[in-house]
Amino acid sequence: MEVVVLASNKRNLFVLFLVSVVLFPSQKFTHVSAVNYTKPHRQVSSLRAERIQKHLNKINKPPVFTIQSPDGDVIDCVPKRKQPALDHPLLKHHKIQKAPTRMPQMMGKERSDDVKEAANVLESAWQMWHVNGTRCPKGTVPIRRNTMNDVLRAKSLFDFGKKRRSIDLDRRTEKPDALGTSGHEHAIAYTETSSEIYGTKATINVWDPKIEEVNEFSLSQIWILSGSFVGPDLNSIEAGWQVSPELYGDNRPRLFTYWTSDSYQATGCYNLLCSGFIQTNNKIAIGAAISPLSTFKGNQFDITILIWKDPKMGNWWMGLGDNTLVGYWPAELFTHLADHATTVEWGGEVVNTRASGRHTTTQMGSGHFPDEGFGKASYFRNLEIVDSDNSLVPVHDVKILAENTECYDIKSSYSNEWGTYFYYGGPGFNPRCN
Repeated sequence: MEVVVLASNKRNLFVLFLVSVVLFPSQKFTHVSAVNYTKPHRQVSSLRAERIQKHLNKINKPPVFTIQSPDGDVIDCVPKRKQPALDHPLLKHHKIQKAPTRMPQMMGKERSDDVKEAANVLESAWQMWHVNGTRCPKGTVPIRRNTMNDVLRAKSLFDFGKKRRSIDLDRRTEKPDALGTSGHEHAIAYTETSSEIYGTKATINVWDPKIEEVNEFSLSQIWILSGSFVGPDLNSIEAGWQVSPELYGDNRPRLFTYWTSDSYQATGCYNLLCSGFIQTNNKIAIGAAISPLSTFKGNQFDITILIWKDPKMGNWWMGLGDNTLVGYWPAELFTHLADHATTVEWGGEVVNTRASGRHTTTQMGSGHFPDEGFGKASYFRNLEIVDSDNSLVPVHDVKILAENTECYDIKSSYSNEWGTYFYYGGPGFNPRCN
């Protein structure tokens, strides 16, 4: 049986997006304790401080309303038409699009009763910034405010909000491990199909993996890819949850997005840290902390992410749950993805810096290997792709890849309830991973 709970307390809680929750006998909402990774204020030249402040003034748009989140974030409610996305030169005359009239659906019918039984109950989830009931007014979008310390944690102002380029263009062949070297390690599943792909949908449970070094991260995400893996023109759209002390200053898992049209060289960024992604939802803050979280041998909380190309306007939309739209990547941002995708990947990624001469203890997913199964290991379930008819098609076969199975691994399977699914992750450093 499926039950939708809109709010457990209308005065204090506001629903952000739907997650599926598999209940154990005792239900408990969990909040990850934050570790402050903000470095002590260091000497900054007046010229550098001026450049950073100028950049912050550009991306922190003047709000009409500001919300102080209990986790320390400041959320600015910015007029929708003044959000950072529209500063992009390719979007100078862009008119913000209305929601598509039809989201992708299962072919011929809604999800089967078997799949509905997998979750038992749909439970509302929320981000921590509106736990007190506050939200941004209509006509605005919530944007996490960026600070001087946020920028100072990055390698440079240019690198702030960007993935470090890590594709080994000389070594990369046909293996679609989206970011294969420079300390990046993966445990992913991916498609191998000759058909054109117009999106994907998957459900991911959310954890709080431990990060050893401030410049490491751990994420679980979807990649939608097109272009060459061995050239400078790879297009990628990405979304999921991540823990990144360098980017956010703490160890909380956060909803994130990313895009690039040139193999992570100069275009694109996380969240709204550069122009590009257009947000349309006034209840969801990209980059804000997710709560509640999955617990070991306890309740499992997961989020469902849908990314698909609107067949009418050509933009790539992102949705959460079954009917909550967050925003879209305009088709103008891309070259290959302006038409369609050729590859979809799902899974985990970490950065291992080997700062102490050994593999670090940065965890992927829950920090446990896939062999441990439900309630212990991280999972992706109900993998689907969007075809040329704007229909959701279950994925029946995936390839899997893990560069270092002694540190992080992946195992895929199939069931009537979860369709194609996989467990993945690991603890990083251990007696076999060093």
